[in-house]
Amino acid sequence: MKITNIKAFPIWIGFRNQFVVQVETDRGIVGFGEGGMSYRELAMKGMIEHLREFLVGQDPRRIEHLWQTMYRAAYFEGGNTLTAAISAIDIALWDILGKSLGVPTYQLLGGACRDTIPCFATPGSLTGPAGVTQAREFVEKGWRYLRFSVGMPEGTEKDVYEPMESIELASHWIREIRKAVGPGIGLSVDFHHRLSVAEAALFCQRIADVHLMFLEEPIRSESPEAYAQLRTMTPMPFAIGEEFASKWRFVPFIEQGLLNFCRLDLSNVGGFTEAKKVSGWCEAHYIDLMPHNPLGPICTAASVHLGAATNNFAQLEYRHNIEAQFPTDLFPKFPRCVGTSFPLPIEPGLGVEFDEAIASKYAFAYAEAPHLRRRDGQYTNW
Repeated sequence: MKITNIKAFPIWIGFRNQFVVQVETDRGIVGFGEGGMSYRELAMKGMIEHLREFLVGQDPRRIEHLWQTMYRAAYFEGGNTLTAAISAIDIALWDILGKSLGVPTYQLLGGACRDTIPCFATPGSLTGPAGVTQAREFVEKGWRYLRFSVGMPEGTEKDVYEPMESIELASHWIREIRKAVGPGIGLSVDFHHRLSVAEAALFCQRIADVHLMFLEEPIRSESPEAYAQLRTMTPMPFAIGEEFASKWRFVPFIEQGLLNFCRLDLSNVGGFTEAKKVSGWCEAHYIDLMPHNPLGPICTAASVHLGAATNNFAQLEYRHNIEAQFPTDLFPKFPRCVGTSFPLPIEPGLGVEFDEAIASKYAFAYAEAPHLRRRDGQYTNW
């Protein structure tokens, strides 16, 4: 079997673009993957065009070899753009391998470790009483693990973010949610790396009695030393790693005990090939996987297969408000959450279909993530 073509589709779905990659073979088997560097889809498309030049003609089943070749071929190894493109291709290659053998991809990763793939939900934001109502509604539907985002008080000027105001708001409403749902529900908060070390420590101190399951991305991750300092200031469990591009980025966070839940993103870390290495490394340090999954149906399907075949797996991020936006003409088939978990896939490969003939209906549109600023005009993190 040989690769005959690799096509990239930056497409607008819902409120932003998704990046789909299609790998074609001379046996008519087509694999699908998804790149995860959101808002930089054209950069991923350019990288795919570079990689395609030497991948066409290669055997798609030599997945480890092709991964190493893509990562090291240009001498300048690594980087988010390269690894996001590799992720998309790698996921597609595992899809092809599963289809060629007539088995779901998770069977190739070691087989099922569980009967269903459990999820956690994100009901809303810690900005007002609506979060309490949403928490109750989700618990009534059977959800046992809830994560909340943060924000600013109603009426705040658009694109303004002040950490101390957000901390005050989040501290109050997560405590109200705990009162409403009781002690048996796993609660967590995602600050989307918007805080400093001191601000993150203050938040942890303020909500110690809430007993969070984890605090996600409280600070930026370029400096493991900063996380090491924060670790000395709080016993709070941390969920880290969604933007890490390759196993090497995880080195200090795993080896120094800085992360408690691995937020690995299949569409950024390097696909299944890299994810399996990171998951085994985490297992050796008693760290559970909790994959980042904010993208499209291909990333979701791949994450479901990874969760099925990984023993040290906790829950998969599930965004109910995003799945409802997946167009069924473009994606005629993809895994669906049933209740609070995904059933084991039964289709060969990933179990996703993509209709490239429809892609033109969902043309790429330039978009940017929010550019937040302090009240004094200083740029801050989204």
